[in-house]
Amino acid sequence: MKFTVRGLRGSFFRSLFDHYPIELLKRQTDDQVAQRVLHHQYRADAQVGRRSTFAEVGFRRYSQFEEDGILLYLFSIIEPHNRTCVEMCAGDGMECNTTNLIVNHGWWGQLFDGNADSVSRGQAFFSHHKDTFLHPPGFRHAWITAENVNQLIADTGVTGRVDLLSLDLDGVDYWVWKAITVIDPTVVVCETQNQVPPDVAVTVPYAPDFCLTDFTDDFRGASLRAMVHLGRSKGYRLVGTHRYGFNAFFVKNGMADDMLPEVTPESCSTDPYTTRAHRTRWPRVKDRPWVHV
Repeated sequence: MKFTVRGLRGSFFRSLFDHYPIELLKRQTDDQVAQRVLHHQYRADAQVGRRSTFAEVGFRRYSQFEEDGILLYLFSIIEPHNRTCVEMCAGDGMECNTTNLIVNHGWWGQLFDGNADSVSRGQAFFSHHKDTFLHPPGFRHAWITAENVNQLIADTGVTGRVDLLSLDLDGVDYWVWKAITVIDPTVVVCETQNQVPPDVAVTVPYAPDFCLTDFTDDFRGASLRAMVHLGRSKGYRLVGTHRYGFNAFFVKNGMADDMLPEVTPESCSTDPYTTRAHRTRWPRVKDRPWVHV
């Protein structure tokens, strides 16, 4: 049978468009199924005391790095209380730490970001996604400070115990977490500054209008040791970081202490990316006006 070039192209693209929605749905379903299989495997492992490392469980679906896999692992070991999460500085929601739980595991969330365009895109994303359009997460445009963070959260109706708080402000993260009292999260994931050596507890001074405009400037945020000190004061322990050492995971004391033991900042600072940051980036900012905490 003889086909023209136009006929071949037309046949090809008709086939592509006819099958694309089905294949897209299939991939989404397979992704959810795979994650649920992992969830049940981790739970079964925990029942016999078998632990995995973060390096073994990490993967990315919507997170920037492998936080999605680590959070799935944590909440397979820890029974969620109400499947509620709060994220500060969520961008447009298509790359952040809570979206995988919301989309693929039926959680509800309240997300915040300081960029109005990002919030609009995020609201559209969740309101049109087949797994969230009936009850999309809250997504609010707000500039977050230590003074307003509790009111911002309370105004959404989220108070008391929640399962997850994610902080990635690229600035006054330490001071905002310190100020939060209106919610009581089981797990906190936050970005720290891995250029700071693990024995140094420092943060930028508090300024409600702190805004990072130069992403090459390492004078921002807080060190891992500083966040460990703050976490301990709030009743949390550091249980690990992702493979690059700067996104840290804290768990409320009394929750799966045996399966998720406390680790040290030093043990989270041995990867090549972090050790290079100590050597090359810390000397450039170590004399800036850090606050020791």
